[in-house]
Amino acid sequence: MTGTRERARDPWLPHRLLLTERDALLPLLRRTPADEYERHTACPGWTVRELLAHCSAALLRIVEGRLDGAFTPEANAADVRERRGWSISRILDELEEGFTEAGKVIAASDGELDVIALGEWVHAGDVRDALAQPGAYDGQGAAEALDILTVVSRVRSTPRVEATISDGSASPRGTLLLGNPVDGRPPARLEADLPTLIRLYAGRPVVGARYVLSGAEEKELVIYR
Repeated sequence: MTGTRERARDPWLPHRLLLTERDALLPLLRRTPADEYERHTACPGWTVRELLAHCSAALLRIVEGRLDGAFTPEANAADVRERRGWSISRILDELEEGFTEAGKVIAASDGELDVIALGEWVHAGDVRDALAQPGAYDGQGAAEALDILTVVSRVRSTPRVEATISDGSASPRGTLLLGNPVDGRPPARLEADLPTLIRLYAGRPVVGARYVLSGAEEKELVIYR
């Protein structure tokens, strides 16, 4: 995935991303000690346990077609409260089912749910970050996540950004075209490593990160509002 390009939607890409994350994240979570689930995450007010409850509930809503009023802050909070008395094992079982089945529904949709699949991958990064595990926002599935981001950034009407991944890892590199052209405004430019790019577009803290952004403000890039 090199060179500048504007990618069309691949309906099965979210499914592949979710399966990849299922196979990478679930084994880690099933061997994580119970007290680690009380760590705080980058999502204000949510512990690892609560964030995973949100993730499993969101995917189950997609699988069951319960999308009316879904994914609002109020609905998300209600989903987490509903699972407050659940065991960790039960939450992980539901999460595994969601990872396995939701992508098939997303593939058959019009693309509006792609951002949820990407959000699940980002939340997996939030969990790894909270647990001090490697691969937060730059693990397996990074190639798929970037391809989804190129499409979602347009759907969410962020401004055109020419983004260059500047790290030296094995992650896909090159210039990504993100967002939409804005009349009378040249494309912004971003140079960042992959985790920082993901953090910027997901609205995660970037304190201490090294990156160069010109022609746009950080708040304009955020796809989750």
